[in-house]
Amino acid sequence: MKNVDLMECRNKLDVIDREIVRLFEERMTICGDVAEYKIGTGKAVYDAEREKQKIAAVQEMAHSEFNQIAVKEIFSQLMAISRKFQYGLLAQNGKVEPIGFEEVESLKKSGAKVVFQGVEGAYSHAAVRKYFGEDVEAYHVPEFEDTMKEVEAGRADYAVLPIENSTAGFVIKNYDLLAKYKNYIVGEVYIPVSHMLLGLPEAELSDIQSIFSHPQGLMQCTEYLDEHKDWKQFSVLNTAVAAKKVKEDGDKSQAAIASRVAGELYGLKELAEGINNEKCNTTRFLVLSREPVYEKCASKVSIMFEIPHVSGSLYNILGNFIFNGVNMIMIESRPIPEKTFEYRFFVDFEGSLSDASVRNALTGIAAEASVLKILGNY
Repeated sequence: MKNVDLMECRNKLDVIDREIVRLFEERMTICGDVAEYKIGTGKAVYDAEREKQKIAAVQEMAHSEFNQIAVKEIFSQLMAISRKFQYGLLAQNGKVEPIGFEEVESLKKSGAKVVFQGVEGAYSHAAVRKYFGEDVEAYHVPEFEDTMKEVEAGRADYAVLPIENSTAGFVIKNYDLLAKYKNYIVGEVYIPVSHMLLGLPEAELSDIQSIFSHPQGLMQCTEYLDEHKDWKQFSVLNTAVAAKKVKEDGDKSQAAIASRVAGELYGLKELAEGINNEKCNTTRFLVLSREPVYEKCASKVSIMFEIPHVSGSLYNILGNFIFNGVNMIMIESRPIPEKTFEYRFFVDFEGSLSDASVRNALTGIAAEASVLKILGNY
């Protein structure tokens, strides 16, 4: 092993690093000139074939397999940074594609017709009343997808749809509905979940043999249900449907896991209260409209995108958030039904569609994604 002077190595690296920074800044100046050309000609910033050729060329200059891989990563990042810089210059020159959303002072809630899934007494119904007020004109439909159909067809002004629970996680199928229908998120509302075990007025805990609830309702009460392993569990469309079934069947061996409101609505007896595992359990609901609008005070954006099925695609897309200082809150993936083992991504991030940083990030994502849909700003 040869003798190595650590300080001498560090001094040499400092010299090299200064030169790298100088060359990087020189490169970015030229990238600015390229952007000016593209502003004048309307040429697209992103040229996938050109970048592919460039990376292959610089890899050939490296002298080991490791260095070839490293050079590919370095130049991929250099070109990603260059693109983001050019997108910013285009935005400064007004070369930004319209996003198709209108900013409004506030949503039109008065006289609105609102649809939710389930029946009266469901947590979705509670979310409707919390967001729109108790005098809202609301009606229910059997399936989550039916709510989207009602709004898209214009029969309802808004739909309220559960999307996430603090303990059970995402309502995955409802993400697919956001991609499928031309409705837009305009608000959100949070409802605390407190599950009761509800039976007929004459029932006692010792009579119970069968439990009915939404799958997440059952999942959220596993600790309590594990104490009663002899009870049979059955999934229904939602918790209020379970309460209604117990009432209509008139069988005192049946019980529902549902809210206190559902119990009061259907005249059921509370056999046990607060049986959910997590006492701070909360469900987040989305408010959807067919109109692409956002309130002036909106501070969260939701998008959906699909990307080429190649190495680094997601990394490059997410770089648009980092480069523009946009804080990402959530990312979730879902398989694309018509594309085997390919995925679409759902992302929530902070900001407004009127923010320059958000517009720049969306410009970059739109250029590099194969599909981009702005789901809403709320």
